[in-house]
Amino acid sequence: MNDRIVFHIDVNSAYLSWEAAHNLQMGSNIDLRNVPSIVGGDQEKRHGIVLAKSIPAKKYGIKTGESVYSALEKCPELIVISPHYDIYMKASKAMVDFLYDYSPLIQRYSIDEVFLDYTNGNLPYMEAAMKIKEGIKKELGFTVNIGIGPNKLLAKMASDFTKPDKIHTLFYDEIEKKMWPLPVEDLFMIGYRTKKKLNSRGIFTIGELAHLDRDYIYSWLKKPGLLIWEYANGIENSDVKISKSKVKSIGNSTTLPFDVSTKEEAMKVLLGISEMVGMRLRELNIKAEVISVSLKTSEFFSYSHQKKLNIPTSSTNTIYKTALALFEEMWDNSSLRCFSISLSSLVYDDFIQLSFFENFNEKELILDKSIDNIRKKFGQSSVIRSAFLYSGIDPIIGGVVAEENYPMMSSYL
Repeated sequence: MNDRIVFHIDVNSAYLSWEAAHNLQMGSNIDLRNVPSIVGGDQEKRHGIVLAKSIPAKKYGIKTGESVYSALEKCPELIVISPHYDIYMKASKAMVDFLYDYSPLIQRYSIDEVFLDYTNGNLPYMEAAMKIKEGIKKELGFTVNIGIGPNKLLAKMASDFTKPDKIHTLFYDEIEKKMWPLPVEDLFMIGYRTKKKLNSRGIFTIGELAHLDRDYIYSWLKKPGLLIWEYANGIENSDVKISKSKVKSIGNSTTLPFDVSTKEEAMKVLLGISEMVGMRLRELNIKAEVISVSLKTSEFFSYSHQKKLNIPTSSTNTIYKTALALFEEMWDNSSLRCFSISLSSLVYDDFIQLSFFENFNEKELILDKSIDNIRKKFGQSSVIRSAFLYSGIDPIIGGVVAEENYPMMSSYL
């Protein structure tokens, strides 16, 4: 008998689905999910990669992680959409808010994945899963896969079965039929290197891994080997964590299509990144105490400096001035290609003890939030600083989503 009922809700092609739903709500006649399309960087910029793809794009052999340039070679009529992380965060939050109608026991595993404990639910679990799937589709405009199992591992494995818009179960009595025949690399936690090690000893399916002697795999691969052996046998006992997920760090970086060789150019790049990370801080109503700047030269040499502030901040101006000072400390006039700003030691308290000299920051905060609100309503480029005019530097810097480190499941899951 299965005592626990755990759902794993996974958004199908999340970034692309959320872009499609948003565009339709804005009056677009094209559903990006029904045409060859991708979400990725600008094809003219060196760092552009495919973050998400439509099913029609997949038919051209386009893969997540390949360059936008390569994807366009495979499909010249491909629609390329730059990522809009503010839209994705809102869509993710809307989904979680919707799920609270079914259970208070919810754990965000990533921006597009959620675990939900439905053990004490009011409806039969299949009926509840169907209501969730159809409700999200109708009310929020995108589709999800739902995996159902007695623990988080099996629920997650089940949600990865056929897609999109599907519900699958994987209980203990279904493991032999549904999971063991799968390639060993389909098991959670098994990457390319582990697959090669297992294949080298004749282990090609999850079932073959599950049937290995426990002591043998421990002597061979130690604790990681024991962990994947347990997963292959459906063993995983962590709870669905309901503590409020907290962001541990926020970062943004950009790789430019040209070398930056002057301080004036570097200042504008740092300012653009500072605006992006500052906006994310204010959106989450948090402040940062540590600011780090990383640089990569055109020769791929990397170096970084960081500074701890006396007073945590969410001010774009403070972030920028600190980042600039760190830049000046370490720059040796080398040509630069990649810039990154990371914020950590984040403060969630609504009240922060300020020094007597920090009162002026209140006006900066009001100004920053006013600009944020205008950009949210009319687009990121609706308000730009005069420093970016005719500069050749894109004011909307940032090719990397904020590093939202939701708590991972115990034992890696």
